[in-house]
Amino acid sequence: MRQLSINRLKEGDILGRTIYANDGRVLLGKGMALTKSYIDRLKTLGINILYIDDEVSKDIIVEDIISEEHRREAMASLDNAVQAVKVGKDFDGFNVKRNIDNIIQDILFQKDIFIGLTDMRTYDNQIFAHSVNVCVLSIVLGKALGLDRENLEGLAIGALFHDIGTVKLPKKLLSKREPFTPKEAALYQTHTNHGFDILRTKRELNLLSAHIAFQHHERLNGNGYPRKLEGDAIHQWAQIVGIANFYDNLVNDGPGHTRIPPYEACEILMGSAEKFFPKDLVITFLKHIAAYPTGCTVKLSTGETGIVVEQNKSLPMRPIIRVLVADQTLSRVQAKEYNLVEERTLFIESILE
Repeated sequence: MRQLSINRLKEGDILGRTIYANDGRVLLGKGMALTKSYIDRLKTLGINILYIDDEVSKDIIVEDIISEEHRREAMASLDNAVQAVKVGKDFDGFNVKRNIDNIIQDILFQKDIFIGLTDMRTYDNQIFAHSVNVCVLSIVLGKALGLDRENLEGLAIGALFHDIGTVKLPKKLLSKREPFTPKEAALYQTHTNHGFDILRTKRELNLLSAHIAFQHHERLNGNGYPRKLEGDAIHQWAQIVGIANFYDNLVNDGPGHTRIPPYEACEILMGSAEKFFPKDLVITFLKHIAAYPTGCTVKLSTGETGIVVEQNKSLPMRPIIRVLVADQTLSRVQAKEYNLVEERTLFIESILE
């Protein structure tokens, strides 16, 4: 399986991962052969990157760190909560806890976690997919920091609902991808206050989860919002979710911004250490991130194009690359692989889409 830009798809390509709506419904199932009408529909939905299965990549395994079922259930429970809030009703916090516990169990079960899966997000499910991903990233960092099960649950709930306040904002604002105007930015920033107000009344949820929604845009240097808190005045859980949210916003389209490649996002996040986030949290977080995700296509310094087939977890910037080479008669194509830990004169110039 490998990543492919929506613009490089062709009829007959086989979908490698199921695409879901925000309520958990299947939009397009794994194994489907893509037709022109399917490809046009995916473009209309706003999907930029997806996964396909082909002969070149049939042995490449791109695994999610949580089960597809648990990711889908979390998106559906978040969608139910959002729909309830929209009409002024309460939502089932206990059901959310059950879904969170499943995700935590998936993550605690794994010894070495390395995240490199790219989400296939539509315009409609962007906020739901983002929130679940931030939840997963936050649990991974919380686990690495040694948080116990009870604290992981409070952290995860706050992470899942960190953007719940956006339900109070205009849909047009949330679907905008160009930079916000100052007036739009000020309006968007109110989602932290709205989120706190929504969550603090939920007695079955940890009150600190509400403070995550309130503080996840605060920064160490005091340049965050809504209260311009500094240093230790920002709760550790909010700092954890702040890092996860910051990274996921860099690598995916979202309100007021478009995505950049993961390796660039890693550099930007590292540069934010001690300014936006504690350095030790940033370093720990980056130890679990694939700068060049498995399945992505890259250009090498040799001019060759290849696919990332495996990670070197000790050196995440130096993965294993598969390059396709045609013989002199062009009658047969063979693959060769470079382990960039061993091929020290080679380097990746860019990710291709």
